[in-house]
Amino acid sequence: MAVVRDAIDENLVRALIAAQFPRWDGAPVERWPSGGTVNAMFRLGDDMVVRLPLVASGAKDVALEQRWLPRIAPRLPTSVPEVLGAGQPGEGYPWPWSVYRWLPGEHPPLGRSVPLAEDLAEFVLAMRRLPLTGAPKAYRGGPLATLDTETRSAIESLREIPEENVDCDAVLALWEKASRAPDGEEPPVWLHADLMPGNLLVDGDRLAAVIDFGCMGAGDPACDLFPAWNLLPADAREVFREKLGADDATWTRGRARTLSQALIALPYYRTTNQAMAGNARYVIGEVLEEAA
Repeated sequence: MAVVRDAIDENLVRALIAAQFPRWDGAPVERWPSGGTVNAMFRLGDDMVVRLPLVASGAKDVALEQRWLPRIAPRLPTSVPEVLGAGQPGEGYPWPWSVYRWLPGEHPPLGRSVPLAEDLAEFVLAMRRLPLTGAPKAYRGGPLATLDTETRSAIESLREIPEENVDCDAVLALWEKASRAPDGEEPPVWLHADLMPGNLLVDGDRLAAVIDFGCMGAGDPACDLFPAWNLLPADAREVFREKLGADDATWTRGRARTLSQALIALPYYRTTNQAMAGNARYVIGEVLEEAA
């Protein structure tokens, strides 16, 4: 069943709430602006948010969060989404959806300070300490080689977009060097696996919450190093690395994974999602500067 994005609106949310959660029927519903591409977000009253997948793949993420967030939340040092209601298909909408408690905070601007780096490291370490029993496989976290074809294709696409001014020879050299290195022997750990600025909330310089756990699961520890290059400046990056105890091999894989994600995102989002494209440009610049 195809879903027209424009049909996912306040009227649909009101109908779903009235049918499945009558205790919240009549609460104000307001669409919440988001730079995400997988889910639509709606404020529900003052202290709740409704999250509805826009695509079928997002439905799997909702089910994952509904199962695992209540289990891992008590073990984490920062706030994460609390599932208040597990919605089911209905009113012409075909996928599961969720009602969460609203988490206050703002998305961090790029180049944040050392305190945020320390908080992010504490969060990543807490994720790594979660027991792996029954953990799903993370959306990211497999061998670096699985990214090779798509990364190279993205670099070639960027060669055809000179206005982006990406040094494609330099990023290709970095990618080839990283992809030739051994993957390392670290055992898999629990990952958030999508630590983008849009999935973080801050209060001033401190981490207030981590959201959107749809990619979580077990995988390569390097996958949760993303904030080192997609958010933090060089001094905070070193604090983040030191607190995590990342060795050279893990750091190299983390940088390569973050670069790959940015190279793929930039030609894809450059005209459709300025937040994603802007972050990709930031990553490419930070990686090239660090490697210089």
